[in-house]
Amino acid sequence: MTAANDESPKSRSTETLTDLAQLPAVENHFAAPVKDEFIDPVYQAKARILNRSIQDIGMGKYQWYLFVVTGFGWFADSVWPLLSGLILAPVINEFHFKGPLLSLASNIGLLAGAIFWSLGCDIWGRRWSFNVTLFIAGIFGLASGGAPNFIALASLLAVVGMGVGGNMPVDSAVFLDFVPGSHQYLLTVLSIWWSIGQFVLSLIAWPLIANYSCADASNCDRSNNMGWRYLLFTLGGLTLFFWGLRFFIFTLLESPRFLAGIGQDEKAVKVIQQLAEFNGSTTTLSVEELASAGQEDGQINTTRGREILSKSSDFSMKHVKALFSTSKMAWSTSLLIALWGIIGLASTLYNSFLPYLLVQRGAEFGDASLYTTYRNQVIISLIGIPGAFLAGWAVEVPSIGRKGTLAISAGLTGVFLFATTTARTSNALLGWNCGYTFFSNIMYGVLYAVSPEIFPAKDRGTGNGLTSTATRVFGIMAPIIALYANLATAVPVYIAGALIIFAGFLALLLPYEPRGKVSI
Repeated sequence: MTAANDESPKSRSTETLTDLAQLPAVENHFAAPVKDEFIDPVYQAKARILNRSIQDIGMGKYQWYLFVVTGFGWFADSVWPLLSGLILAPVINEFHFKGPLLSLASNIGLLAGAIFWSLGCDIWGRRWSFNVTLFIAGIFGLASGGAPNFIALASLLAVVGMGVGGNMPVDSAVFLDFVPGSHQYLLTVLSIWWSIGQFVLSLIAWPLIANYSCADASNCDRSNNMGWRYLLFTLGGLTLFFWGLRFFIFTLLESPRFLAGIGQDEKAVKVIQQLAEFNGSTTTLSVEELASAGQEDGQINTTRGREILSKSSDFSMKHVKALFSTSKMAWSTSLLIALWGIIGLASTLYNSFLPYLLVQRGAEFGDASLYTTYRNQVIISLIGIPGAFLAGWAVEVPSIGRKGTLAISAGLTGVFLFATTTARTSNALLGWNCGYTFFSNIMYGVLYAVSPEIFPAKDRGTGNGLTSTATRVFGIMAPIIALYANLATAVPVYIAGALIIFAGFLALLLPYEPRGKVSI
């Protein structure tokens, strides 16, 4: 229920903007209106009002439920890209192909999904993308378990990637559109689901692949190599279960900032009212107040009813241009794209082949059994879970913030990667990889949060799409490099470590520090 509003729309709007600017917890990234055709001052004014309304409603049931269901997207983004590495050894034994080709197929699908769904959510809204991506991943994940040959498996996993690739860009935008500015750090903590995904995947893969796989490539056929298929059936079913919870149990409200951005003020206000009612709170926001956002200082709002986000439901380059409309925004967007690309290349180069590397190095140490390899993978994955909580704390520390946490964690991730090359025993290799996983999960948690925090909501899907496209493009390059690199040497590890440390230095150059501010 909406509380009565006794003040005039204009005076209430002006007060709201003034009060909002005075609250450190909900400070806007663009403190003063930017007079630029791509960063619409009317949209900024409306975003400020909506932010204040969400802050007044507070962190309630809806946001905590959203924390869970958007977490399913982090889970899927962790599980499916890593899967090609986990099943690589038994699949090679059965189908006899060059290992990096499986990762290549998966990353091509991830690239297509990142582009399609992230750009689309700025055109047709968040709800369709949010509800369809997991369904595609689950259905084709189940089907891939029955693949009769490598071509079928690679094709099906590429379609799985098409669904999974849209999860992170869309889900981070959805969560940020509803969380109060005082709790925006939870976007970083959402990476706990990424860590849980790693752990669950490794825990399921351990008994299935260790007990139902060929020992080597000789006489290896489907009948004695069902472990990887059981794993795909299990993960496909689990992904479909998560989709069912999203679709049938939880009702996602459309982003109020997206609605305001396309001129649908009434619907935006209705969403705020529904949010308040669900949380057992009230709101004073009215359609008149939101529509009068452009009347501050006596200026007439000539954009009422006009679509600010896009002129139609068709894709417009205006979304992309908005992210490069000022020198500061262009520098920020370019740095984020570079960060995602560099980290995507380095992490994919190492993570996608980690189980394979563990087997190969284990053979050198006289301990190359599948049981030991996947047991170690479970331990490594478990170590990453506390990293999400440490990241959530560190990004709110004034002297560190988002940029500092990202730089420090990236640097330490690279250091531990270098350290893995010094291992002379299986346990030493396990220990260094635990350190790598712990800090890389912090790094990814901050990276997944800082990008959508910096991009304005009206262009957030497109911005997330650009950064996700960068990491997927370079993710495709990783298996191509692996095709020609000698994985028996430490060279790929040195390359990955150096790239991640370099990314840590780049993070310090970001012109925006989102800590203490609410994204528009």
